[in-house]
Amino acid sequence: MDSEPVRKRLRVSHACDNCRGRKIRCDGNTPCTACAAADCDCTYGSEANSRGKSDLILEGVLRVERFLHDMKATMASTTTVSSVRSSSFSGSPLAEVHPVHTSPSMPTPSEPHNPNSLENAVLDSMHTSTTESILQWPHLDLFPSLRRDYVPIFPLEQRRPPLRARATSMLPCVAPDDVDAVLSAFQAAVNFWYPTTSVEQVERCRRVLVSADDSPEPDDSVDACLAYVVMALGCASQAVAGLGEALSDDEMRFRRARRKMGDLFFDNVLKRLHVVHAVVGSTATHCLFLVGLYFAFLRRPLQAWEYINAASTRCLLLLSYQSDSGDGADQERIRRIFWSCYILESDYLAELSGLPQSGIARIESSVPLPGPGYATHRTEQAEEQSSLYFLACISMRRLLNRVHQLLYARGTGASLDPTRFPFVVAELDHQLEEWRDVLPVAFAFTLDARPCASEHGGFLRQRYLTCRSVIYRPYLMWMLSGVDASKLGDGDALRSTRACLDACLLHMLNLRGFRHTVLVDTWICALSMAGAMCLLLAACRTPALKGLLLDIAHDQPDVLACGEHLGRLFRDWQAVSGDPASPSVEQSVRIVAEADRFIRELAGNEL
Repeated sequence: MDSEPVRKRLRVSHACDNCRGRKIRCDGNTPCTACAAADCDCTYGSEANSRGKSDLILEGVLRVERFLHDMKATMASTTTVSSVRSSSFSGSPLAEVHPVHTSPSMPTPSEPHNPNSLENAVLDSMHTSTTESILQWPHLDLFPSLRRDYVPIFPLEQRRPPLRARATSMLPCVAPDDVDAVLSAFQAAVNFWYPTTSVEQVERCRRVLVSADDSPEPDDSVDACLAYVVMALGCASQAVAGLGEALSDDEMRFRRARRKMGDLFFDNVLKRLHVVHAVVGSTATHCLFLVGLYFAFLRRPLQAWEYINAASTRCLLLLSYQSDSGDGADQERIRRIFWSCYILESDYLAELSGLPQSGIARIESSVPLPGPGYATHRTEQAEEQSSLYFLACISMRRLLNRVHQLLYARGTGASLDPTRFPFVVAELDHQLEEWRDVLPVAFAFTLDARPCASEHGGFLRQRYLTCRSVIYRPYLMWMLSGVDASKLGDGDALRSTRACLDACLLHMLNLRGFRHTVLVDTWICALSMAGAMCLLLAACRTPALKGLLLDIAHDQPDVLACGEHLGRLFRDWQAVSGDPASPSVEQSVRIVAEADRFIRELAGNEL
């Protein structure tokens, strides 16, 4: 059996007062190495106690990894039951788990590619059913309008007209106070979710922006490009803030004006990208990543993927070679961009499984998690909350990827073996609950349709529900294939199937106008919600599952409100995001509306 991977502890629970004041790394000894070298008193105050919260998340991640490493050895010795591959499942949901066709693998030159290695959380290229594959299920044959005029996502996005460059390269005229407001919005939103931009960088951006009016020549430097893309994302952050509230006409005009200002700054970024592509460094890599985020805001997934992929490749290059500068901030910035790209790459692969992987996920076990000493916010509280949120998102994405590996990986996934998958599901669910247990109080959430205390907790609840529905989906897929629940190797298969349906429904009902969702994930969210509605429609066509839905409706009367709720959300988001509209988002909204109509017709009276 392979030796268990060991990750070096990246931070101590308590930094001494001197190290915390000097913002340097502390080894936690008494006295610590830094204080001993400086020949000064080494004391530990009570303020450091809260720093232990991030260690709880890290320890939770490590517990998950230890379990998954042990499970790898167990699964390797288990033979997959051959009967589950019989042709009786052709055309059923189970046929989508292990399709016949394969995508090219990307092995490294030094070692053979092992797609199921649990050393790295690699999302398998055919991880689970996407919206396009769900639409092919025979359960939906009676609803031809769902498939009518449907265009596959890639060609639909590929044939979109490109962004039109403006004739002028003039920068928007922004007063210094407005510059500060936009930069603050960027730090409170984008830089909270992906804490990659240091306070020093933000201040440098401000100087570039304030001095732009005094310079007769345009600034084509990488620093200028970073400043403009930060401003574009700051404007986008202001445009999508508070979308859960009723907006007045004046507020809508303000948001549209901010969106227009963001587009003007982004236009100036696009005209300078040749400079960014020609430079290999942390700031240029940072620009590529942030450009990808703005394309995500524009709901242009192929362009977003292109720049996230480019940033990922730069990270791989810069992490492979030790920098001569000895700049610790540069190295930490690259690591943070690495983890941000890791999250986003997996999210896009979940909907466009044919996208080529950058290879970034194959080295994640060797890249340190975000560490201290890299200030991204002006207050200690904001710094800590952002770091904890980032760690929670990283650990959830790693868990999700490993769930896909263990249950749905081509050739070895346990979901097709009724003697194996119930045990895998039970253990993965346990790990998911451990992840939730170690979340800080500020991000806590309930498992119902009540709003969370914070939008960050609300976003993490959506991640939790996504993971839970994927963990329990094998039960649903077997039930949709007409298999008797008693043959699934689990004494309570119906309860587990209901867990999947509950998670899907709560995922839809709890979707709200979180800034993180609207700015970065609108396209991804629209496709996943269309798939979830089709899955519920298929469940309504299966007698045993329809009975479960009736039970759920008794406990949760808002079941029939899902489609209307989703349609209203996406219309509001599209209105704020402005033109041009995303054709794949509009297609997903149409599918949601059609599926909702059929669900009401099939089960409306009973539900």
